[in-house]
Amino acid sequence: MIAYLDIDGVIMANDKRTANYAHEFVEYLVNSYDVYWLTTHCHGDARATVEHLKMFFNSETVKLFEKIKPTDWTNLKTEAIDFTKPFLWFEDDLFDEEKEILKQNNCFDSWIEIDFSKEVDQLKRLIK
Repeated sequence: MIAYLDIDGVIMANDKRTANYAHEFVEYLVNSYDVYWLTTHCHGDARATVEHLKMFFNSETVKLFEKIKPTDWTNLKTEAIDFTKPFLWFEDDLFDEEKEILKQNNCFDSWIEIDFSKEVDQLKRLIK
């Protein structure tokens, strides 16, 4: 199964702080799924994404990031999703158009909404 991973609001709680259990969450994903970046920080080249994250995470976590594949998209992140394969999409916020595309492809439930305002340790729960 594929996992698509956003950064802001998912593994980064905000622009200065990592999310609780981000390392454990990424480790779980990398060991369990075929993982792709689906973030504004990655447009076809994961090196820039990893470089961006180096200032926030330790070297062990950075090694995990290096295993995550890039995606490329222009306007909507759904452009990068392979709808022919089962997937999970870890994302804090979708545009209405992206929600509609998920519904049209019968995979709205593949979106795992991350909302730290409701559950600060949500990533820990998702690992289980």
